[in-house]
Amino acid sequence: MDNEMERQIMYLQNLEKQFQSVLMQKQQMELQLNEIGLALEELGKTKEENVYKSVGGLLIKTTTEEAKKDLEEKKKLFEARKKSFSETEEKLKNDLARLQKKLKEDLANAGQ
Repeated sequence: MDNEMERQIMYLQNLEKQFQSVLMQKQQMELQLNEIGLALEELGKTKEENVYKSVGGLLIKTTTEEAKKDLEEKKKLFEARKKSFSETEEKLKNDLARLQKKLKEDLANAGQ
């Protein structure tokens, strides 16, 4: 195996690690979005004017409307991040497929 092929294999392994990292981060965004969706649903059901929101290790009293507004802003931010992770995931998936195909061809040619 020549140095170029070893370099490509190392690059492939690096891409696979990046791909796994992006998948995990995207999954985290999906979990956050689900939690926000549930919180917004509960806020929509409540008749209370005030609620408590968690800020760090504290619970802060706020209006229901302000809490909804904050959650909607977070939702938009997380949706944008998820979209970015999805785009990165797709690019990495394509790069991985292309590199795997090239390596298979190179290995087949080296074996001849």
